[in-house]
Amino acid sequence: MDGSRNHGRVLSSRVLSGRARRRLPVALTTAVCGAVLLTLSGCSGSGGVSAAPKATAEAGAPVARQDLESDYQRVIRNVLPSVVQIDASSSLGSGIVYDDRGHVVTNAHVVARERDFKVTAATGGAALGARLVAAYPEQDLAVIKLDRVPDGLRPARFADSSRVEVGRIVLAMGSPLGLSSSVTQGIVSAVGRTVSTGRSDGGTGVTLANMVQTSAAINPGNSGGALVNLDSEVIGIPTLAATDPQMGGGPAAGIGFAIPSSAVRTIADQIVRDGRVTDSGRAALDITARTVVDDDFEPSGVAVVSAEENGAAARAGLRAGDIITALDDAEITTITSLSEALAEHKPGDRVRVAYLRGDERRTAEVTLGEL
Repeated sequence: MDGSRNHGRVLSSRVLSGRARRRLPVALTTAVCGAVLLTLSGCSGSGGVSAAPKATAEAGAPVARQDLESDYQRVIRNVLPSVVQIDASSSLGSGIVYDDRGHVVTNAHVVARERDFKVTAATGGAALGARLVAAYPEQDLAVIKLDRVPDGLRPARFADSSRVEVGRIVLAMGSPLGLSSSVTQGIVSAVGRTVSTGRSDGGTGVTLANMVQTSAAINPGNSGGALVNLDSEVIGIPTLAATDPQMGGGPAAGIGFAIPSSAVRTIADQIVRDGRVTDSGRAALDITARTVVDDDFEPSGVAVVSAEENGAAARAGLRAGDIITALDDAEITTITSLSEALAEHKPGDRVRVAYLRGDERRTAEVTLGEL
């Protein structure tokens, strides 16, 4: 996933930001759905009968289970009217009703380059028209707006994702494989993950910081849907599922990722208000760059293709042709590794950049800019 064969591909380094505590060396795939053929089968149990409860703890277990089931059903009733299916001409994904004016937040990779969509409420009804307001691929977020807001749809409630804790029960709602109104269950497996996405066309993806990892199943079509807690609050937008290289790139069960709700609100509020993102909060070197490879075709650094005039790198003395090899203590060999290093920082942070200029090794103190 580090794009080690990206020689010659150009990507602005200004796609990277946020603060995160961990990095994840695992292949990832966006959970967007195309045409899928499903084969469904049933199963039957043995029909065995268990003995009656003999102890207080055992007798209490069915009651506790019923309480949890009731919690699930309550959350589903509360949240499904805020979840929609988004049908683009080449993909299928999910979305969350953001406000009572018909704005819907989803993933940028769900909308891709399209501007018009058909949207169906998870609770049913006729398809609705919608248009793109703006997409922000650097955070894999987008906002679309319904042509009209039908009865029954209501805005979701968003939690403060900084308070999300590992071990909390969560439900993922969306349209996996086009199966609308689907719900899966799991827990928050980790927080603060930094993950880098690939692209189906082999190009360089983006790095997303502070992601919520969950064991709830995230399948194609879940992208843009809702990851919610038992208070019926959205804590994140399911976006990525890990793939297992040992299984031929198939899905790695129980490893999915969601963009935290606080980041969603920061970006969506700006798009709704201004029609674009005006304050990303993402650190940048203000360069266009590419991965370079050595004589053995191994990645060996990131070459500066151009440095924005008066940008962070240019102010520190970097220029086109320099090859970045380290940022603080992080070794830089690819665009992805540079992305992940920048994801540890915020705009205004001072970092030490090591680079090569010809055969000369140099360092520079860089005050990071903002995407």
